[in-house]
Amino acid sequence: MANIPVGVQLYCIREDCAKDFPGSLKEVKKMGYVGVEYAGYHDKTAKELRKMQDDLGLKACGTHISLDTLMPDKLNQTMDFNAEIGNKYLIVPGLPKERYEGQAWIDTAKLFSEIAAKVKSRGFKVGYHNHHREFKPVNGGDTLWELLYKNTSSDVVLQMDTGNAYHGGGDVLDYLRRHKGRSITVHLKPFSKTNELASIGEDETDWKAVFEACEKGGGTEWYIVEHESDPNSPMNAIRKCLEGLKKLGKA
Repeated sequence: MANIPVGVQLYCIREDCAKDFPGSLKEVKKMGYVGVEYAGYHDKTAKELRKMQDDLGLKACGTHISLDTLMPDKLNQTMDFNAEIGNKYLIVPGLPKERYEGQAWIDTAKLFSEIAAKVKSRGFKVGYHNHHREFKPVNGGDTLWELLYKNTSSDVVLQMDTGNAYHGGGDVLDYLRRHKGRSITVHLKPFSKTNELASIGEDETDWKAVFEACEKGGGTEWYIVEHESDPNSPMNAIRKCLEGLKKLGKA
């Protein structure tokens, strides 16, 4: 099985980062994470972020940004910023409500393909991150996630969030296995019907099967932990998830 590096989505510890961003990154590195996926930059410049990463030995494994930052008037600025921090994964974590409706969803999928083509020459990848809603059948037919797959080019990353997909009723393993080469970065989020605080390894996810699907066709380059269900200590939540991954031989 592939030796895929493990990062963490910093949205999990956003309050810690807001109070002490450098200290939070230092704690993440101390836990054993090797990458960070951004969800905002806490007023830091790209050069400042890159220095913090380099000083700690961390890599940028993605950023969650709004679709408007990928539009023509902002695209070059977005690429320049991410080139500076060494990140090539530009992931949109959500869209305005109207884009999920009917033909607008198909048009949005085509837009992702157009953007992916524009950024490819500079080594970037564009993608979309799922929540719950993408796994409900539309008018008795395909799910939004399947429609996104069918209406985007192979250059568009389908960033599967395992916990969100399961909460939405999605068959995570089926999608990972069929959507060959599209799961370039994958969010490892615990899923349990009985314990929302369960960490990776304590939940009901068949992690061995998830890893196999990612590594035998998914094209996965990064595993990214996202677990923000512990209201008392988000830091402890991501620490426990990484410990669970270590027990599973993945960190």
